Amino acid sequence: MEIYKDLKNPDNQQFEKLLNSQLSKVNIEEGKIIEGKVNKITEKYVFLHVDGLKSEPVLDINELKSMGLSEKIKVGEKISVLLEKLEDKMGEVVVSASKAQKIKGWDKLVEAYEKKEPIMGKITSKCKGGCIVEHIETGSLMFLPGSQISDKPLKDISHLMNEPQKFALIKLDKVRGNACVSRREIISSFKKEDKAKIVDKYKVGDIIKGAEVKGYSTFGCFFNVNGEIDVLVHLQEISYSRVNHPDEIFNIGEKHDLKVISVDKEKLQVGCSVKQMSPDPFEHIQNYELNKIYKAKVSKIMDFGAFCELEPGLTTLLHSSELSWTKKNVSAKKMLKVGDEIDCVITEIDKEKRRVAISHKLTLENPFEVFQKKYPVGTIVNGEVINKNEYSLFVKVEDLNVDTFLHCNDLTYLNNGEEELSKYKKGDKIQVKVLEIKIEEQKIRVGYKQTQKDPLNWFADKKKNQTITVKIISTDNKGLTVRPEGCEMDFIIRKSQIAINPADARPSRFTGGEKIDCAISEIDIDKRKISLSMKLLEEIEKKEALDKYGAEGSGKNLPFSSLSEDLKKKEKKK
Repeated sequence: MEIYKDLKNPDNQQFEKLLNSQLSKVNIEEGKIIEGKVNKITEKYVFLHVDGLKSEPVLDINELKSMGLSEKIKVGEKISVLLEKLEDKMGEVVVSASKAQKIKGWDKLVEAYEKKEPIMGKITSKCKGGCIVEHIETGSLMFLPGSQISDKPLKDISHLMNEPQKFALIKLDKVRGNACVSRREIISSFKKEDKAKIVDKYKVGDIIKGAEVKGYSTFGCFFNVNGEIDVLVHLQEISYSRVNHPDEIFNIGEKHDLKVISVDKEKLQVGCSVKQMSPDPFEHIQNYELNKIYKAKVSKIMDFGAFCELEPGLTTLLHSSELSWTKKNVSAKKMLKVGDEIDCVITEIDKEKRRVAISHKLTLENPFEVFQKKYPVGTIVNGEVINKNEYSLFVKVEDLNVDTFLHCNDLTYLNNGEEELSKYKKGDKIQVKVLEIKIEEQKIRVGYKQTQKDPLNWFADKKKNQTITVKIISTDNKGLTVRPEGCEMDFIIRKSQIAINPADARPSRFTGGEKIDCAISEIDIDKRKISLSMKLLEEIEKKEALDKYGAEGSGKNLPFSSLSEDLKKKEKKK
């Protein structure tokens, strides 16, 4: 430039200094917030003057109206705008007042978040999962999760809408420009100060009267004290006896006295004990004896039984299996109620596990022992069918409340047991014989067929290899079904036992109804095993014929096709 040709000239040096100082004051860059002075206001636009720009930036009046600034803007006042472009396609400067406001608002939110300071805002609307909060100072919008509205569930938040109140910034996403706030944290901070004053009132050893059971946890029970503080009773401090869960001992809403055993002023927690309100009952557990009858008071009823107290603080377990001798899957809820006093027998004392088990049924006479005395094995008694399944009947015997077991195999000697079972129904009267009594297992087995005449007694005077006459009842591929004359039981002659010659061992040779002779091949009445064979009879008769007709050719007219060959073999041996 011309002015820089001679910098030794004092006038040129002064001009250079003035020019540099003027340029340094104006730092114009796109993307930065700058201050503009209002030069002119029309119905549609606001014209600004910014030092360093070659033309006047223009703002749409509607943009200022949406920001609530249209009535406040006057000629000569300054307004912050974001310089978006120094020059667009039309050669004009592009600026935005709303974007400048958002950026300034975000900077203030970041500053408050870093300093952990609360901000003022108001809930403007509801949305999915929470509410929208507007920052009063900058107008920035933030998200308030539903879980952060209050420290307790609120069904209606209409009283909180559009009311200026404090919020804590709990999360900022600088990349997306999102902010998350919490009203609950502000409320809790005030309550924390109040809670610290409440905790200071308690000391170790203090007794709290009438604390109310508020809720359960797997590690203990929470009590509310005078509506001002919740205290914890740990699982191990509930009872001197073993407790798996607080609901075994307490019910919601119950009131109990507590003893303060710990105070944590940093965590603002008070620990209490229920069991230390009474002396340790296990210190004099030696006063109780096994298998002796005591009175116990039902304190709590569970699905698996009941908890009873032998004395205050000494809780015992009465399992449902120890309630009755005869009832299966008995429910303690149906037999007992809280406050009942029952007789019990102590069955177990475990000092290490601090556990005492009791039984109620042991105080009652064992009906299975009574049954054994009254109806020993071999006795025939009258009964009634009270239940039935696919393979057995359950019979109640006369006046005793004991169910006996009758298997289908013990119903009849003659037919298939399952077929015979189908003839019986609940309520049928039946006479049975006691076959077996197992007191320890609480089982009694009875039989019906044992009260009837045993068809196998027909074989009592018979012997092995003896010939008997039978009638063919039916035939099939496996053999013949036959019934001895004078006997009521059917037997099977297997196909292999029909004849010596395999060609003659055909069940189809018989049509049914014929009478034939056969031999007893096996007899054991005690084991109830009888086997019949036509083949054996044929072998016996063949042997007798060989012994009687020893000469060759003497058996030509006998009905045994192989007899002459057998005689020749016999002569050779001689």
